[in-house]
Amino acid sequence: MRKGLLVRKVGMTQIFLEDGTICPVTVLQAVEGNTVLQVKTLENDGYSAYQLGFETKKERVSTKSEIAHAKKANTTPKRFVAEVRSDDITLNVGDVVKVDTFQKGDYVDVKATSKGKGYAGPIKLNGQHRGPMAHGSKYHRGIGSMGAIAPNRVFKGKRLPSHMGAWTRTVQNLTVVDVIADKDVILVKGNVPGPKRGLVFVKSAIKK
Repeated sequence: MRKGLLVRKVGMTQIFLEDGTICPVTVLQAVEGNTVLQVKTLENDGYSAYQLGFETKKERVSTKSEIAHAKKANTTPKRFVAEVRSDDITLNVGDVVKVDTFQKGDYVDVKATSKGKGYAGPIKLNGQHRGPMAHGSKYHRGIGSMGAIAPNRVFKGKRLPSHMGAWTRTVQNLTVVDVIADKDVILVKGNVPGPKRGLVFVKSAIKK
């Protein structure tokens, strides 16, 4: 069964491995684990998957459908919901999936929203070169040519200033260095997109 878990990014640190080398790790935590809200089957839904819910959501800000959906799993409404596609599902509705579903040495893919950088110009955002900084130059950090005159329009794909960051990114084939079950913590080798306390979706690696 393909494994998955919704977690929070705590931050980064470093640990010593058995051979004495230092390994940078990202600390991911799933307090109280994830609740299985629904199990989808090939016969009823056209594909096989299980749905996970993470972090309790107050009923007064939940819709009636969210409350009813959670009651089927005998739990409270959840702030975040995600699906994990898998063929041989052994979980049932209402089961709680915790960090010990992963083991030391597993390969995982992590999906998260990167840090937002706000509005950025073409040099910072797109890596364009600046113009001459001499006094006679009238072009320093501008966007450059907008294209030829003849089309009377700007072609699609023209790199312009815009919002930078806050993009959904997936990092593949990260190694699980350690799992601390009593603290609901997973240590993943390397860095993970997003800020501290950001939501991260950890799944079994598809290319391993």
